[in-house]
Amino acid sequence: MIVGATASGQAALVTADSSTTLLNATVSADAAAVRSFVGLNLSQADFAAGGLSSQREAALQHGLHLLTDRGGILHVALISPDGIVLASDDGSSVGKQVPQTSGLANAVQNAHADAAIVQSDAAGALASLATDQVLREYLPIIDAGKIYATVALWRDASPILAQLAEGRFRVVAITLTAALISAVLLFFIFRGAQQRLTRQTRELLDLADRDPLTGALNHGALVEELATQIEAARAGGGGIGVALLDLDSFGLLDSTYGHRAGDRVLVEVARLLAEWMPGGSTWGRYGPDEFLVISPNGYEEELEPSVEVLRNTLAEAALQFEGSERLPVTISAGICYYPANGDSVTALLSMTAMTLQEAKASGGDAIRVAEARPPAPGFIKTFNILEGLVNAVDTKDRYTRRHSEDVARYAEFMGRRLDLDAVTRRALQNAGKLHDIGKIGIPDAILRKPGRLTTEEFEILKQHVSLGDAIVRDQPDLPDLDLIRAGIRFHHERWDGRGYLLGMSGDEIPLIARILAVADSFSAITTTRPYRKRLVLEEALKRIEDAAGSQLDPVVVQAFVDGFRSEVDISLPTVRPQFDSGPALTIPGRQVA
Repeated sequence: MIVGATASGQAALVTADSSTTLLNATVSADAAAVRSFVGLNLSQADFAAGGLSSQREAALQHGLHLLTDRGGILHVALISPDGIVLASDDGSSVGKQVPQTSGLANAVQNAHADAAIVQSDAAGALASLATDQVLREYLPIIDAGKIYATVALWRDASPILAQLAEGRFRVVAITLTAALISAVLLFFIFRGAQQRLTRQTRELLDLADRDPLTGALNHGALVEELATQIEAARAGGGGIGVALLDLDSFGLLDSTYGHRAGDRVLVEVARLLAEWMPGGSTWGRYGPDEFLVISPNGYEEELEPSVEVLRNTLAEAALQFEGSERLPVTISAGICYYPANGDSVTALLSMTAMTLQEAKASGGDAIRVAEARPPAPGFIKTFNILEGLVNAVDTKDRYTRRHSEDVARYAEFMGRRLDLDAVTRRALQNAGKLHDIGKIGIPDAILRKPGRLTTEEFEILKQHVSLGDAIVRDQPDLPDLDLIRAGIRFHHERWDGRGYLLGMSGDEIPLIARILAVADSFSAITTTRPYRKRLVLEEALKRIEDAAGSQLDPVVVQAFVDGFRSEVDISLPTVRPQFDSGPALTIPGRQVA
C-alpha cells in the first residue's frame, strides 16, 4: 500500500510537472511561428473598417495553411475580438461566429495566451478535427496595448498525451523496481534480524536455565524439572530417585587457593557426573558446592551405585594447584526416593538435605540413603515443610531469608493493627516467610545483579510469584494454604492496577497480598541491597505514605505508619527512628539495622 501510494503520488506529480513543461514548450514554439506569420503577413490596415479584401483573405489563408504544415497542427484561424473568423487555413469558416469558449474569453480579456487539452467537440473549432483530443491555443495579436485579433490553433494532442503516459509509466516502473529491490533487501535484513533475535532469545532462555561455569542446569531449572517428574509420577505411578551431592571442605579449598581452583574442581565434578550418572537422569548445579541428580522412573535403582562410582572415582583422583600438594576431592551425598521419602518437591528436597547432613556429620566422604519413615503428625510435618522451604530460600540468597523474616513480622504487626483474626495473622506470618520462595528458580545473575535489570531480565524475575505459588500448592498439610498462596501470587499486584502478573487493582487484590505488599516494600527500602543503600526510617515511612493510593492500599498503609509512630513496644527489626520524640524501636537484645 505504501509503495502503491508513493508510486501514484510520484506519477501524479511528475505528470503535472511534465504536462506543464511540455505544454509551455509547445505553446512557445507555436507562438514563435505565429509571430513570424504576423510579422510577414499582417498590417494594421488588415483590421480597418470594411474587412479584408478577397485578395487579402486568399493571401492570409495561404499563410495560415503554411502553419498547418508544422507537425500536428490540425486547424488555424484568425479571429476578431468580437469572435468573427477573419481568415482560416481552409477558408470555409471565414465570416462565421466562433463558439465563445472560456479560453478565448480569457485570452481576449487578459491579453495573454491560453492553452488547454480538451475534447474535440468542445474545442471551439468550426472546422472538423480528425482526433478525439486536441491542444487548443489562443494567441492574441497585440500592438501598443490593443488586441487586434486572436490566432487560434488546434493541435493533435495524441503525441503529447502519449509522451506524458510514457513518463508516468517510467516513474511507476522505476518506483516499483526500487520498491522491489528495497523489499528484497528489507526481507533479508529483517530475516537476519529476526534470526538474531530468535537466537538471542533462545540463548537468554538457555542462560536462565544454565549455570555459566559448568554449563549444567541451575537451581531453578532443577526444581522445575523435579516438579514436572513428580507430577508425571503421580499421574502414571512409579518412583523417582534424588541425590544431593556436596563437595567436602569446598569453602576451605576456595578460600585457600582462590576461586579459580574452586571453579576447576566444580568443572571436573560436572564432567564426571555427565560420565557416570544413570541414563535418562537430569543433573545440575544446585548450590555453590552442591549438585543435584534426578533419576526418573525405571532408573532410580541405578542412582546409588552410580553415585558410589563417582565417589570412588573422585577418591582415586587428585588435584594439584600452584604451590600445593596433591589434594584429594571427596563428596558427601544424600539419596531419597519418591514417594517413600516425600510426596512433594519441597518435602523430597528437605529430606534429601537432611540425609546429606547426616552424611557430612559422619565425617564426609560418605553416602547416606534416607530410610522410609512412618508419617509424622500433621503439625510436625507442616512445620518441617515450612522450615524446609525457608531453608531453600536461604540456600539461594541469604538476603532473601532476612528479608522474608522481616516481611513476616511486619505483616503480622499489620494484622494486629487491622484487628484481623488469629487464623489470618498466622497465614500472614507464614506467607511473609514464603512470599519470595519462587526466587529459588531465578538465575543468580539476575537475582544478585548490582544494577537495573533489563526488560528481559525483569520479565524472568516476575515469574517468581507464579513459581512460588506452584511450589507451595504441593503442601496440602500447610495450614491456611489458600490464604498463603494468595499472598505469594498476588503480593506484587498494585492498588492502581499496574502490577504483575494479572494487573489486578483495588479491593480485587486479596487483603493478605495487600498487607504483604506494604511489608515487602518497607523491608526492601530499609535494607541495603547490592544496587543501593537502605533509607532511614522516617524517609522510608514517607516513601510508603507517598505510595498509598497508587502502589499500595491506603488503609493498610495508614494502619502500618500510625502503628510505627504510636506504639511503644514494637518488636520489629528497624533503625532508630528519626522522629522529633519517642523511644527507639528495638528487637529484644539488640538494635537492628
